[in-house]
Amino acid sequence: MFKKSAGILLYRIKNKDLQVLLVHPGGPFWKNKDEGAWSIPKGEFDENEEPLDAAIREMKEETGVILKGDFIELPPVKQKSGKVVYAWAKEYDLDPTQVKSNEFEMEWPPKSGNKKMFPEIDKAEWFDLHTAKEKINPAQIYLLEDLKMKLYT
Repeated sequence: MFKKSAGILLYRIKNKDLQVLLVHPGGPFWKNKDEGAWSIPKGEFDENEEPLDAAIREMKEETGVILKGDFIELPPVKQKSGKVVYAWAKEYDLDPTQVKSNEFEMEWPPKSGNKKMFPEIDKAEWFDLHTAKEKINPAQIYLLEDLKMKLYT
């Protein structure tokens, strides 16, 4: 069975342009990766948690933001890994410099026996749709396109 993730695509309209907030994963593996490495804030959940509840929880864990209210449901996407990502969009103007991510522990360097803590995300940034499509995990591009369609048709 494939793993499942849930997340939230924050958006804002600035100078009549649609912008989306993406996050860059933390840790040494992602340090020098950019194009195709960014994502919506998201995380795994199991059958005991509703996907939207998991998305709201993950947003809080990865950014420190607690969201309430109405959300726009987006169709799930399947990433190359096989993971299915359930997503919702929400209009919310977040200051990326205020993002506070939780941390995870991993052995680093590999096979060293040393454990180090790393932020789950190391940065967040607003992008216009064109740039976001270059930065985001390719499987998640459809989330951007679906949001645009829902907002402008």
